[in-house]
Amino acid sequence: MNSKKLITFNLFIALLILGSSCSERKEEHKKVLNESHPIIGTWKLISGTTIKGNDTVVIDYTQQQEMIKIINETHFAFLRHDLNKGQDSTAIFVAGGGKYFLKNNIYVEYLEYFNNRAWEGNSFEFEYTIRGDTLITKGVEKIEELKVDYFNIEKYCRVPQ
Repeated sequence: MNSKKLITFNLFIALLILGSSCSERKEEHKKVLNESHPIIGTWKLISGTTIKGNDTVVIDYTQQQEMIKIINETHFAFLRHDLNKGQDSTAIFVAGGGKYFLKNNIYVEYLEYFNNRAWEGNSFEFEYTIRGDTLITKGVEKIEELKVDYFNIEKYCRVPQ
C-alpha cells in the first residue's frame, strides 16, 4: 500500500473510531439524563379530568382520539387528533409546545406554540408523579383573559422506545 493510500485508510479508521465514540458518549449522556429525569420520553394520554367548581369532566383519550406528549431535555410538545382522520363530527387536531422547567416533582410548561394562539405566552405549573410507566400530572390551568380556570389531572402511559 502506498503512503497516500495508507494515510487515507488511517484517516478513515480514525474517523470511524471518533464517530463511534461520539455516538457512545451521546447514548451514555441520554441514558444518564433519562435516569436523572425520568419524565423525559414520549407519553400517551390515557385520561384527563377537569374540575371547575362543582363540575367534574373525565375524558377517556383511548376512545375516538389520541394524544401524545413528547418531553426532551429542554422542550415539550403535544399532538392530539381524532382517529377518523377528520372525516366526521369527532374531527379535531390540537398541537402545542414550548420550553419547560423541572424541579423536584414540579413541572412547569411555558406554552410558546399552540394552535389556539390565545393560549400562547402562558405558563402552567403541575405536580407530577411517575410510577412505573405511568405519569400523572395535576395542576391549575388559568388564563384570566379567556376565563379559563380549572384543576386538571392527566394520566399518561410511557410509549416504549
